[in-house]
Formats: sequence, C-alpha cells, structure tokens
Amino acid sequence: MDETPTAKRNYFVFLPIVLFLALAAIFASQLLSGKDNSILPSVLVGKPAPYIDLAALDPAISSGVKSADFIGRVTVLNVFASWCVPCREEHPVLLELAKDTRFVLAGFNYKDEPENAIRFLAELGNPYAEIGTDLSGRAGIEWGVYGVPETYIIGEDGTIRYKHVGPLHSTVVKQVLLPVIEKALAAHEPITP
Repeated sequence: MDETPTAKRNYFVFLPIVLFLALAAIFASQLLSGKDNSILPSVLVGKPAPYIDLAALDPAISSGVKSADFIGRVTVLNVFASWCVPCREEHPVLLELAKDTRFVLAGFNYKDEPENAIRFLAELGNPYAEIGTDLSGRAGIEWGVYGVPETYIIGEDGTIRYKHVGPLHSTVVKQVLLPVIEKALAAHEPITP
C-alpha cells in the first residue's frame, strides 16, 4: 500500500519532538556524568610557560612580568581586567592569597586601558607583587587565555603546573590551588590537582 502525501507529512510533524528528545538525552547524560564541566583542558599544563615580557602596568606600583623571573620560584599568575565583573568578585580572595609569602602573586592585565586598571587596583587594593600589561591581547593568545579571570601556577622550573579558569573562591583556593602550590614548592615533577 502506497503512502499518501498526507501520511508523509504526518511523519514530519514528529521530527521536532524526536530531535528535542535526542538533545534532552545528550544534555541529561552530560549533567549526570559527574564530570566537572568548569575544568577546561589546557595544552600548556606540564609544559614550559610561554615566553612573556610584559611592561609594567605602572612602574611606580611594580615591575612588569617576565619569563626569566619564573625560574627559581613558584609564581601564581592571575589574568585580570578592570572591565571584568568576576575579577571584582575574586579580588578579596587574591588579597588574602597575597599574604602567603612562599610564592609570588603576579598580575597579567589583559586587554585593559592602563589608567582603568590602575584605578581598579587603587579602589580594591593591589595584591600583586608584579603587574604586566597586555593591551593588545597578544600574550593572552600565546598563553591560551579563554577569558578573564584565569589563574596559572608556575613551578620553580618555569613549567605551568595548573590552570584555573574563572574567578577564584576561598574553597577553590583551599581545596585545589594551595595543595598544587605546596606540591610545586616541594618538588619539580609535573603536578596535577
């Protein structure tokens, strides 16, 4: 028995429902997988930090950020901008983190007008021992910056040990960042959280 054109059209009525159910199944499987979707992979973890030579945001405040300075110390490099709302959110956490003298907290000011960044730090406080500026965003591309804020832990050998995308919260600092920092201080082997 041949299908009539009306019968064929009736099948197309169900197509949106079938597509919706397929997408719902995919989304549900991702949500229920237990995988932390906030972790973005970085090809830089476990490799030497990309070359960087950022001029000082304001020489009166601090020096710039240079690759050569990473060697022989643990560095926490925070990518921030004055226009970044989550950067304001994480700023009190950075001020607290800066009190730990076992490592250097450096700032990487990304695609920001220097006067705006200086005003941002004057208003909220400056947690950084060094601050470099990347007005063009070129260094951000080489570092694989997805967006601000981002935080990198660089070991004494100049290797990136960890990358955190998004604002830091005290829980993340205590449960992830500080343990990675402590491992970086204790050894020169690749470290994963």
